[in-house]
Amino acid sequence: MVSRMKNGLATMLMSVAALAAAVGGVSAHCQIPCGIYDDETRFTLMLEHVTTIEKSMTQIASLEKASERNDNQLVRWVNNKEAHADELSEIVTFYFMAQRVKPAKQDDKAAYGKYIQEITLLHQMVVRAMQSKQTMDQSHCVELRRLIADFRKSYAGK
Repeated sequence: MVSRMKNGLATMLMSVAALAAAVGGVSAHCQIPCGIYDDETRFTLMLEHVTTIEKSMTQIASLEKASERNDNQLVRWVNNKEAHADELSEIVTFYFMAQRVKPAKQDDKAAYGKYIQEITLLHQMVVRAMQSKQTMDQSHCVELRRLIADFRKSYAGK
């Protein structure tokens, strides 16, 4: 009886673990106005993700040129590059686009112009993050830094 219960519990735990692995990670921000997250930290994280993407590209290029290939490390750096591009995109879309940048009425020309500018910059960041996943072109990282700086200046006045 005890053995059957242990087997049942083990099966249930393995099923839960498999389901969790299949579903994927939990979003870093709950999208509830909790007041815990702040803009400055998001800007810092965005720049950190860009730096990590760039470092990953450098490491991948180095590993590809090595006389003795290390495919395990190569795969790890590719996965790292993609994960940080996804995390950057998540901050842009779920934090700034969905929660922080508020739509403006079209009849308020100044506010609407600022809104369009910021949404456009955020969209360009998502596109560049995607492109950084697809290629090894570090110019995407340079452009991401510029876009983040431009957005920060418009959004936060910094």
